[in-house]
Amino acid sequence: MSDVKGYRRPFWDTQPDYLYPHYRSTVKRSPSRPLVVLPQTLSEVTGPLFGYDDIGGKDDDLTRQHEGAPLGERIVVSGRVLDENGRPVPGALIEMWQANAAGRYRHVSDQHDAPLDPNFSGCGRLLTDDAGRYRFMTIKPGSYPWRNHSNAWRPAHLHFALFGLGLAQRLVTQMYFPGDPLLPYDPMYNCIPDDKARQRLISVFDWENTIPEFALAYRFDIVLRGRDSTPMGG
Repeated sequence: MSDVKGYRRPFWDTQPDYLYPHYRSTVKRSPSRPLVVLPQTLSEVTGPLFGYDDIGGKDDDLTRQHEGAPLGERIVVSGRVLDENGRPVPGALIEMWQANAAGRYRHVSDQHDAPLDPNFSGCGRLLTDDAGRYRFMTIKPGSYPWRNHSNAWRPAHLHFALFGLGLAQRLVTQMYFPGDPLLPYDPMYNCIPDDKARQRLISVFDWENTIPEFALAYRFDIVLRGRDSTPMGG
């Protein structure tokens, strides 16, 4: 285990451990030998270039992708994508996916007996603007059991994948909600050694961006590199 940690990225204590036995699947998939860096060709790091023509008009609003309105509490999730110096990252493709309000994904491998919502697919995407800003309208996801251990429940969360200019440049993280009582019991959240880094995965209630009589709002900024980077790997 110590050998694996020795080959982590810089600031390893702010990022999830490759091997965290309480999160059972890491026992099978964590590396047991030093990582090998594979050289990338020019095409892998320079293309394809994502443009606004590739984003649909409703891709950033998960509540308007079907004929009817989905069930659940409407929320606005917004923030900025920043580099290690606090500078905005414009034109970054963000994909977001989540469970529905009952805690179930629209995926064949999800066998949770919670109901599916015919008006909610649980996926969205967008490009950050010139100031690195993004904004999704969606439904607050429900918690769900995941069989990692006895009485295991995942806290409510959103998944984010961020792409650079090429498909090989991809980072994945999760956003949690403030005050969730399941966070102290969740191995995915607690596999990050540094407490301040864990806190950066929790969104902040955003009063200024709430929509009166319609939706509450949460802010979640994503820092890509450096000591204050957002933990990645979920």
